[in-house]
Amino acid sequence: MTTETQIIQRLRQFAADPAARGLLDDAAVLDGLVITHDSIAEGVHFLPFDPPASVGWKLVAVNLSDLAAKGATPAGALLSLTIVGDGEWETEFLAGIEASCESYGLPLIGGDTIALPDDSPRVLGLTAIGRAGDRVPHRSGGEPGDILWLVGTVGDSAAGLAQLQLDKRAAGPLVDTYRRPVPLLADGQALAQHAKAMMDVSDGLLLDALRLAEASGCAAEIALDELPLSNAFVTERGEGHGSRVFAATGGDDYALLAALPADLDPSTLSLPGGASITRVGSLGAGQPQLRLTSGGRPIELPETLGHEHRSSSAPPMAGRD
Repeated sequence: MTTETQIIQRLRQFAADPAARGLLDDAAVLDGLVITHDSIAEGVHFLPFDPPASVGWKLVAVNLSDLAAKGATPAGALLSLTIVGDGEWETEFLAGIEASCESYGLPLIGGDTIALPDDSPRVLGLTAIGRAGDRVPHRSGGEPGDILWLVGTVGDSAAGLAQLQLDKRAAGPLVDTYRRPVPLLADGQALAQHAKAMMDVSDGLLLDALRLAEASGCAAEIALDELPLSNAFVTERGEGHGSRVFAATGGDDYALLAALPADLDPSTLSLPGGASITRVGSLGAGQPQLRLTSGGRPIELPETLGHEHRSSSAPPMAGRD
């Protein structure tokens, strides 16, 4: 079985241009532009009964989250649209695309459309282009001694998805977070000026923290008991060990994970009003690996750190990278 990681390793053999950043990041940097592309697939990233407009919103938002992790300002987008059936679904989907683009100042400047046979699962893609700021943090810039900070919370989207899998009529703040994520663009622009490494959390905090550590050549430590959980999440699932592991591995969070110098106080940064930033761990010397603690003591890692796409038998409805 071929994993996503193995495919990316093959791609690295010829994606050698400096703009590709060694494919260690979620975006390329070319001539002052930050460029990213994400696809979402029916049954993997959205449910067949999800409202089409929310699917359109989500496609834009997940791409903008990659721009946020590089501190970029939205500049334009290209849409890849598959049409299945009579086009009614696509009309509603485009309303969501339009609403999200307007909300975040992202002009749609082109793309492509193709028609698929009836009953084909929809696979939709968007390329987002942003203007780079003075600094574009890489995943690979972290150093031993840096502190890992998380902007946002984890677990809400996975909890909302779980509600919908039990009852497709489920509603509430967790479902809203799953269907309409919010890219943290302003937060990313503020953090980019100081972050040694930064990425958005899309496939699960533990897996993405490991990816940052591997790119930076460091060990990473995450404090499970320090993870920020929303009131809605705690009300639905509690805040015990099992719930925290669920939140740390669920994916689809679109929070920002940043490695900041140990002497930097994040409260001095110009983060948007209401933004929450939480110390969740640190980077240390040694071989790239992930350690998990609770109450200051080491604990065993869960069997699954997050979602990694595989060529077959892929678990449905997981995070996106």
